[in-house]
Amino acid sequence: MDSTSNVMKQPKKFEQVETSSVISVDTKNAETDKLPLKQRVSYGMLDAAGNLLYCFATSYILYFYTDVAGISIIAAGMILLLARIIDGVDAPIWGIIIDKTHSKYGKCRPWFLWLAIPFAVFSGLTFYAPNLSPTMKVIYAGGTYFLANIVFTGFNTPITAILPSLTPQPKERLVLNSFRMVGGQVGFFLMNATALPLVAFLGKGDDKQGFFFTSMIFGIVFILMTLYAFKNLREKHSVKQEEKIPLKNSFLAIKGNWPWVIMTVSNLLFWIAMMGRTSTVIYYFTYNMGQKDMVAFVNSIASLQIIAMVAIPFICKVTSKKNTWIMGLVAAFLGQMMMYFSGSNLSSVIIGWILSNMGSGIACAMPFAMLGSAVDFGEWKTGIRSTGFLIAIGSTFCIKAGSGIGAALPAWILNFYGYIPNQVQTISGLTGIQFAFIWFPAFVFLLAIIPLLFYSKFEKMESQVRMDLGNPG
Repeated sequence: MDSTSNVMKQPKKFEQVETSSVISVDTKNAETDKLPLKQRVSYGMLDAAGNLLYCFATSYILYFYTDVAGISIIAAGMILLLARIIDGVDAPIWGIIIDKTHSKYGKCRPWFLWLAIPFAVFSGLTFYAPNLSPTMKVIYAGGTYFLANIVFTGFNTPITAILPSLTPQPKERLVLNSFRMVGGQVGFFLMNATALPLVAFLGKGDDKQGFFFTSMIFGIVFILMTLYAFKNLREKHSVKQEEKIPLKNSFLAIKGNWPWVIMTVSNLLFWIAMMGRTSTVIYYFTYNMGQKDMVAFVNSIASLQIIAMVAIPFICKVTSKKNTWIMGLVAAFLGQMMMYFSGSNLSSVIIGWILSNMGSGIACAMPFAMLGSAVDFGEWKTGIRSTGFLIAIGSTFCIKAGSGIGAALPAWILNFYGYIPNQVQTISGLTGIQFAFIWFPAFVFLLAIIPLLFYSKFEKMESQVRMDLGNPG
């Protein structure tokens, strides 16, 4: 790794942006970095709304494709993987677009207004299963899924990118991030608690109709929550009045930014593991446990991880952020192992499931709180502050790429072991489901720890970096 001990020799210069891109605030709020409760709640509501729709897809899209829409498991896995290749292009593009956005609403905030309805519409179409030929089914499924994911990148990236503009202080960012994580878990819980019951109620025995109508209801709720959050949030800190960044400079912001590289690699591995577990839980409880009716309950109690998320600011008072992140990954791994050794004992499996979700809740939350520091480091190192670009890749790309890879690989694992939809599974098929649900995520959770082992020295530099940038905390 490059040396990070030398501060740039030439002072950094910042151009003033157009006055229309900075939202004025009242004097009282300008004098403090502690946001009003209404804005904190609104920030959390963005993730609640996003999770309601996005987690509906990540949790059930593979099952919907294979067991409802009648798409082969190989084709379904290919759709999910190709979507991630598209993410490799659209995530940095969205980051650049956000960095270049200048509107009366600010840089990040307007995208919540502009993309709320498009994301809801494309998400609904993703869960529509028209009567087409096998080939056309795959083409339709891929097209709608790709469009929904592209729009989601544009919606989700500003949620993280706006954080440094809400406050420059790491402590308040941690608090805001806790509100975001709580909001996300509220959305996740509402989705898990109501999705399958709604599918059954609205479908009246027709899962195609049930999934489509459920996605429409979630879409309406998503739009209302997003517009409410948009109304209340303000980008009151322009962070050194960011200059308009040339395209090539967005890529240069990565150079030497090792904290960002570490977080991005670990975050990507985490999402691969978590989505591998999430996308196969319905298979495991349906076929291995013989308890399909427990899926809604099991997914709902995953939201107990909110307890671990709320505890993060307190944990970080007694240990480093790096150690907190690693603790979460270790707990997620141990929970996976407990489920394996529990066998068919439902109570023990549920305890292991809760432990794994507690750990993954912490590991999920930490990058959102820490990426702002990586943006600061990039500015300190290169003189370029490319908030949208760095966070688009470090956050949104990791979520989406991890979601796709974490669903595609288990799909191929199931196919390799001979899984057949809607049939009594062979011993080999049950082994494949167990491997995809337990061992695959457990192994990748451990891999995600490795990059974090190199983060300590960068965390120790955070105070100096803020001081050099004129943002003492």
